[in-house]
Amino acid sequence: MKLLQTKLSKYTIPQQTKAAGIYPYFREISSDQDTEVTIYGKKVLMFGSNSYMGLTTHPKVKEAAIEATKKYGTGMAGSPFLNGTLDIYKQLECRLAEYVGKEDAIIYSTGFGVNLGVVSTLTGREDYIILDEQDHASIIEGRRLSFSTYLKYKHNDMESLETQLKKCDPDKVKLIVTDSVFSMEGDVANLPEIVKLAQKYDATVMVDEAHGIGVFGDCGRGVCNHFGVTKDVDLIMGTFSKSFAALGGFIATDKEITNYLRHHSRPYIFTASITPASLAAVNAALDIMLSEPERQAHLWTITHRALKGFRDMGCEIGKTSTPIIPLLIRDNNKTFAITRELFDEGIFVNPVVSPAVAPQDTLIRFSMMATHTEEQIDIALEKIHKVFKKYGLVK
Repeated sequence: MKLLQTKLSKYTIPQQTKAAGIYPYFREISSDQDTEVTIYGKKVLMFGSNSYMGLTTHPKVKEAAIEATKKYGTGMAGSPFLNGTLDIYKQLECRLAEYVGKEDAIIYSTGFGVNLGVVSTLTGREDYIILDEQDHASIIEGRRLSFSTYLKYKHNDMESLETQLKKCDPDKVKLIVTDSVFSMEGDVANLPEIVKLAQKYDATVMVDEAHGIGVFGDCGRGVCNHFGVTKDVDLIMGTFSKSFAALGGFIATDKEITNYLRHHSRPYIFTASITPASLAAVNAALDIMLSEPERQAHLWTITHRALKGFRDMGCEIGKTSTPIIPLLIRDNNKTFAITRELFDEGIFVNPVVSPAVAPQDTLIRFSMMATHTEEQIDIALEKIHKVFKKYGLVK
């Protein structure tokens, strides 16, 4: 065995959890991504999806993807920089920019690629990148590729952010990057105060709206829209794999920034373009989000129902106020075991364990879609109470 294989063979945690019968990853789904899915022939309620608007099975979205495939084929066979720019690609960029309230937008092939390509490209060696300590992994990876000075502030702590801003050379670029909704614990960034500090210290603000679009704001325009700070946020990022029910992502900003990114962002220039099916699916999903605000309203109805239910039973759910609800367990193995028992009870949830979070902060991530019914929420609450009570986590 070569040295690399010898080194990596020492990583045996997956094998250990499989042997214990509690390995929770790569569960094979043999149905569509709906509120109920089929796994290993068993029907379970899906509370581990990011499809907040519940549009992955919508007939109009599926039909749009099919028709685009018929017209344009299955792939672009090249990057948007070269042969991968379709007419519907440019049309969707214009729609997205208008939707979130910016001058222009660029579509990347994945949401991860947006953050990787934008954060790594915008600032130089003499500049600064300032991140919330709980920013998404894609933002962190983008920062790692940058030559800029990296500063980190405590999670959603504005005093900590100001402390870091004071360290910066006032004549250099300062890029603050934050999630709008933090994907694991469901809390919301304090964008009004971030914007005030950015104005005070002449900093640029980029907001990752991956988990905010569809959920917050007018017709799902996001947390920036919700707080009325769209004009003061310089760059707004969104992903297609959540509320837009497809695959890909975008950055919306002014034309000076998009012009630079189109000619310097390597993950954009050297990655094949998003598929015609995904472009058309996003376009159809956007139509539905704009014309059916009742979907968003229902999502908030069931969110409030679930939040009250978890609080009433005594679950520790942190500071969430969104459809992402962290059920804190604070033990790796117990988190795996509870995930398995909930699956046996017909409830699919996602375990979040170290090193993704500290060992004392492990949790089960419970997330909702606009297509969930109140009855399904009540069933989940009942099953979770049953299992949590067994482990001494609730009354």
